[in-house]
Parts: sequence; structure tokens; C-alpha cells
Amino acid sequence: MAKEVRHILGLSGGKDSAALAVLMHKRVPQMEYFFCDTHKELDETYEYLDRLKARLGIRIEYLSSERGFDHWLDVYGGLLPSPRMRWCTNKLKIAPLEAFVGDDEAVSYVGIRADERRSGYISTKPNISPVFPFKEEGYDLAAVKRLLEESGIGMPSYYQWRSRSGCFFCFYQKKVEWVRLATEHPDLFARAVAYEQAHRDGRTYTWTQGETLLELIGRRDEIIIENERAEARALKVRDQANAPLAQVLAATLDEEEEFGCIACHV
Repeated sequence: MAKEVRHILGLSGGKDSAALAVLMHKRVPQMEYFFCDTHKELDETYEYLDRLKARLGIRIEYLSSERGFDHWLDVYGGLLPSPRMRWCTNKLKIAPLEAFVGDDEAVSYVGIRADERRSGYISTKPNISPVFPFKEEGYDLAAVKRLLEESGIGMPSYYQWRSRSGCFFCFYQKKVEWVRLATEHPDLFARAVAYEQAHRDGRTYTWTQGETLLELIGRRDEIIIENERAEARALKVRDQANAPLAQVLAATLDEEEEFGCIACHV
């Protein structure tokens, strides 16, 4: 007798995957929810996952690499992950997911919205087939927020100072978010600095291109002012173009970064 196709939904600790869980948990009662845990997450991320479990009555499987971040950092010779070398995604997110699925046929539900341009992580394993309910049904950012508010789950608390989920040292953070990390979680900021300073052979690896975190935090006031000006420009563009604020902010405030990794940030 053939095994039934598995239905899986990866939670990142962010708003989109959470809203997708809200949408799908009654539609697909057999859904398996999972979270790829790097053990370098914010406390707020775990709190949000707990809120999801309580509100929806779902079970979340926490997946981890057999070897943690520090092991793989040593394997890669101290090379910090970056947009061009995202070994953290491969080793700590994708590998645990593919081990979780194994050779089973699985449908993977991905929370990319209809108003996003990114395509998401597509497994190279032929037995994992992605589907995109938000894109197929026209759910945009406003619809995602509405789903979360109506469910009583709401938005993750870290969105008050950060625009994405993911590790506390995520290299896709905006510079102003590094500044905010230093304010909200000075202990975690200090740990991120320590990773930069852990080299004894003359090499220099930094989380942000072109400067260390200590250099960045030395420009704290300048970075805050630059961000305030960018937000003001975004509001002006919105008013002139009559465009949705989320779209304008994405175009105006993300000038220093690429789209984040979908395996981490949905």
C-alpha cells in the first residue's frame, strides 16, 4: 500500500508563514508544521511560535542540524555567512528539512504573498512539491495582517524594531536594525561582535559589507538619521504615487540589501 502524501508547512517565526498556518490549519487537518531551529533565534521568535501553538491547537516539530552553527562556522574556516555564501541556510535550514521529509512524497506550503516578487526555496528533491496558496488566492500584506489580527495571534513583537525573522545576527538586517539590536538585546549584539573578532590569523570577516559592527555602532546617530530620512522619502513617494505604503517602503528602505532568504524569513 502506497504511503499517503505528506503535507508540510514551515514556520519561520515571521508573519507570513504564521498567517498561512492560520489559513490552512482547518483546510488541511493532517498538516505537519515545522520550525528549523538554528538555536541562534530571538526569544521573541520562540514566544511567537508558542502563541501559534496555543491559538491554533497545532503541534510544531522543531528541526535542528546534528551539528550547530558554531561547528559549521569552524568547518568553513571562520567565514561568516553572507548573501554570497549562505552556508547557514543550507546546513541549518534546508538539510534538516530534507532529512525530516526523507524520501516521502510531500507537498510544501510556502507563505509567499501575491504582492511579493520573490519565488522562494524550491527543493532539489523531486519528492517535495511547493505550493503557494497566498499567490494563488491573491493574499497581499494587508490580507496577511488581517488574518493574524482576526485570529487573535497578531504580529510578532520583534516587528516593533526589526523587519524580519531569522537569527539575531542575520546578515540581511538593515544597518538601523543592527543599531536597534544593540538597544533591544545588547547581549546578542555583543555575541555578534564576538563572532567578528574570533579570528587570530589576520583574516577579517564582518556581518555587514565594508565595516565591523563596532564601526557601525559608532555611526549610530548617523544611521538613525539616514533611516528617518529614508522613511520620510517613502511617505512622500507614497503620497505622490498613491501606492501602498508597504510597496513604497520595500522599494525605498531596502536599498542596502537583497531579498532575504525565503527559508528563514517568510
